Amino acid sequence: MDKQGSVVVLTGPPGAGKTTVAMELAKRRSQCVLLDGDSFFNALVSGRIPPRETASDSQNRTVVRSIGAAVAQYAAGGFDVIVDGIIGPWMLDEFGPSVESFSYVVLRPSEAVAMERAQARSAPALVDEGPIAKMYGEFADLAEYEPNVVDSSDLDQSATIDAVEAAIKDRPALTFPPVDRL
Repeated sequence: MDKQGSVVVLTGPPGAGKTTVAMELAKRRSQCVLLDGDSFFNALVSGRIPPRETASDSQNRTVVRSIGAAVAQYAAGGFDVIVDGIIGPWMLDEFGPSVESFSYVVLRPSEAVAMERAQARSAPALVDEGPIAKMYGEFADLAEYEPNVVDSSDLDQSATIDAVEAAIKDRPALTFPPVDRL
């Protein structure tokens, strides 16, 4: 069996800079897979419920379990894996059991900075103020996961990447009781 690859979940509200930072983190590794959480949601061709709606909870949990299963397979094959997606603490019980251990980093600039960045994007990205503010609020108080936050409000891209790398190095990986791995 190959050496187990490392896993980093890079999450946070819309406009936090996850996609930009995740791509650069992946490029810094010698053998790495970058998984875009949005692509797993976009794979739902019919019957898809917008992930922000209350009725989507079961769907969202299934998608996050699917992300975890894909991550586990790549990591078992020796690939480092960076996950770029909104996987809040409320979903870690779905993601975590498929993966032996993983670094969990939350990019969270100030709400004003996140809103400005998110609204500067073009469609089909989420640019509506209401849902962005709601999702930001979900990452506002992370209780036991607050030490996993990197505040990128005043950091440029390079400094943000360095801060995320430091967080990966300095914080213990998360582990969950395992499920039968595929």
